[in-house]
Amino acid sequence: MALVTGAASGIGLATAKAMLAAGAHVVMADRDERVLECVAEGPREAHAGRVVTVCCDVADGRSGFESVRAACDAFGGVDILVSNAGVAPSGALHTDGGDEALRRSLEVNLLGHQHFARAVADALLVQRAGGALLFNASKAAFHHAPGLGPYSVPKAALLALMRQYAVDLGHEGIRSNAVNADRVRTGLFATGALASQARARGVSPSEYFRANLLARETSSEDVAEAFVYLATAQATTGCVLTVDGGNAAAFPR
Repeated sequence: MALVTGAASGIGLATAKAMLAAGAHVVMADRDERVLECVAEGPREAHAGRVVTVCCDVADGRSGFESVRAACDAFGGVDILVSNAGVAPSGALHTDGGDEALRRSLEVNLLGHQHFARAVADALLVQRAGGALLFNASKAAFHHAPGLGPYSVPKAALLALMRQYAVDLGHEGIRSNAVNADRVRTGLFATGALASQARARGVSPSEYFRANLLARETSSEDVAEAFVYLATAQATTGCVLTVDGGNAAAFPR
C-alpha cells in the first residue's frame, strides 16, 4: 500500500497511477481537494477499491498522521511513502523577500517531508514488515543557481533527512531513498518560472526541457518508474536515483 503526496498533478499523479499499475493500493494526498477528486475518478474506475483520496496540507504537522490513519482505515496499513509534494520559491537569501521565502519553503520542502516520514515510519515499526520511505529531491540539491536559495537549501536538507532515516531504520528493514528529477513539466512551472529559466538560457521552452546529455525531455512517467523501482529495490537504501536525462553539473559526488 502506497501513500503519495502531491498526487493531484504532475509527478505525484503519475506515480500514483504507476503504483496502481504495479498492483499497489494507493492513498492519493493533496491540498487541492477539487482537483484531487477530479483526477482520481479515472484511477478509481480502473482500479476499483484500491484508491482513497485525502485532502491535506503537508506543512501541517498533523497531516502525516491523519493521512496514515486514513490509509490504515482503508487498507489495514501502509508499506510505501512517496513524499512528493513541494513548492518552488525563489529570491536572494540576503534580502527580506528571500529570507521570508526560505522560511515558507522549509515548512513544505523539508518539514512537510518529515511530517509524513515520521508518521509512516511509526506505522512501519508497528507493522514490523519493513517498508520504503521515498522522497522527491531535485537537481537544486546538488547544483545551486542564483536566486533559488529558498528552493535549493531545503532540498539539500531533504537529502540529509533521507539519509538519516536510512541510517536510523535500516536495521528494521525500512529503506529510505530519493529520486532526483529535473526539468519535468509540472505545476512548479505554472508561475512563469519556465519562461524565465528558458529566457535566461536563450532557448525556447521545448529546448529547455531537452537540454540534457540524452537530448530528450524527462516526463513525469519517467520519474514515476523510478519511484516504483525504489519501492521494490530490497537491497537499496540511502540512495539518490537521478532521472534528468543527464546533467553533469548535478552529478552526485
